Amino acid sequence: MLRSRKVVEGPERAPHRAMYKAMGLTDEEIAKPFVGISHSGNEATPCNIHLGKLAEYVKAGVKDANGTARIFATIAVSDGIAMGHEGMKASLISREVIADSIELMVHAHQYDALVCIAGCDKSLPGSMMAMARLNIPSAFVYGGTMVPGYYKGRYLTIQDVFEAVGSYAKGAITLQELIEVENHACTAAGSCAGMYTANTMASISEALGLALPGSASPNAEDRRRTDVVYNTGKAVMHLLELGIKARDILTYEAFENAIAVLNAVGGSTNAVLHLLAIAREAGIKLTYDDFERIRVRTPHIADMRPGGSYVMYELDKIGGVPVIMKELLKHGLLNGDVLTVTGRSMKANLESITTMPDGMVVKRVDDAIHREGTIKILKGTLAPDGAVVKIAGIKAERFKGRARVFDSEEDAFKEISKGRIVEGDVVVIRYEGPKGGPGMREMLAVTAAIVGQGLGEHVALITDGRFSGATRGLMIGHVAPEAAVGGPIALLKDGDEISIDVRQGRLDVELSREELEARRSRWKAREPEPLYRQGIFAKYAMLVRSSSEGAVTNPAI
Repeated sequence: MLRSRKVVEGPERAPHRAMYKAMGLTDEEIAKPFVGISHSGNEATPCNIHLGKLAEYVKAGVKDANGTARIFATIAVSDGIAMGHEGMKASLISREVIADSIELMVHAHQYDALVCIAGCDKSLPGSMMAMARLNIPSAFVYGGTMVPGYYKGRYLTIQDVFEAVGSYAKGAITLQELIEVENHACTAAGSCAGMYTANTMASISEALGLALPGSASPNAEDRRRTDVVYNTGKAVMHLLELGIKARDILTYEAFENAIAVLNAVGGSTNAVLHLLAIAREAGIKLTYDDFERIRVRTPHIADMRPGGSYVMYELDKIGGVPVIMKELLKHGLLNGDVLTVTGRSMKANLESITTMPDGMVVKRVDDAIHREGTIKILKGTLAPDGAVVKIAGIKAERFKGRARVFDSEEDAFKEISKGRIVEGDVVVIRYEGPKGGPGMREMLAVTAAIVGQGLGEHVALITDGRFSGATRGLMIGHVAPEAAVGGPIALLKDGDEISIDVRQGRLDVELSREELEARRSRWKAREPEPLYRQGIFAKYAMLVRSSSEGAVTNPAI
């Protein structure tokens, strides 16, 4: 029996049917399966501004497959506009709110199936978390990437604007040149153009099997985007007919495939947090050990920004994510037997893909950019529970330097902007973790300022916060345990020597165990504690788990 029949069948449900009829539904439409269509459309961000229109195409697909669709909206935070100030504390928290709000809407109205459309960074994992939690027939569809800007013979993205701020602060470019970059970088609707967090999670949605093959790469304003969205509406009705639920697709092997694609495309470090969170919602035990095990066997084959040269628009031109996945499958690096939203296996989906790696945007496995993947887990005396670094584009695998310790992102940015960070420094930004922030802010303004000043190869940065997918350089995030709970990062002082060995997977402070314990005995939680005493920030700080567990708030898992 369909879930929705409990809501609309029988004499006692006449009031419920009356409400639907007030919205124009007929008895015939009420008799059909109900499909919830969630979208995160708003005027806060170009990533999501068009999603309300795309929802209508999903609705048409559902209708043509003999279902009745009901559209509803959830929130989305613009990471780019929230970046570099207190507003960024809302970003990761919004992921939980998105998942919770979708759960509430589907539960309240007992929809039989679910399609989620998302654009900006946290709306993608938040939607997928909701699918895993609800475990009904579900399909995900991406709102699409932005066409990159073009200026002085090269493509521009939001990454270039943030880095231009650092270049201007150093005096390397004029104010007018900064404004020209600003004016040309972002063109229209769609998510940031490189393999940043949104495009990474869109690629992962295909790898998990939650999205139709080839759905990640067409840009937001391409005609194919509306076709993909329409076909997703039809696909979810097929899943409902077959009785295939989200957790039938979200198996352990599907997550292994997702980690492989993450490493093959040189994707965002945020995907580690998000995959851990989605897995927990699906009841799958996923750990840092899984990420590292899969990383070492997976070659990096897509030359994507920020660590490489190309943007999603160019990946789309040579066939999109399926080209990458088929190349991995060919070499036994993906599990082809996993189930997908087509109702078929991953291998069956990829059999129809005839496009091959072009040798530039996507390399063959035998000619990989790096023999091992790009998302590295580090551990050591400074990060006993782990830390995450993206090694695409990093030249130096070892780095030793003196700590420059800051208790907030703002304090660090001020010093960097004044030119007070120099070669050999390790910038430490703490109390920005899930609890300490709260909200685990991204640090793109800081990392871009460092790169923009020409220090990207000469300065390292470590934090218990996060990085934007547009970050590049030796930037280590997700340090756990975080400072707010007394992790070793809370014990650092200016001048402490920090040792980073990417190849060996080590992040250490050159202090004896006795010195660390002595400092720990004197450590006190930062005052005022907590930073927020009411509202969602206080609630989040109370519930959130470590970044090594995906920074989830669900108390039941």
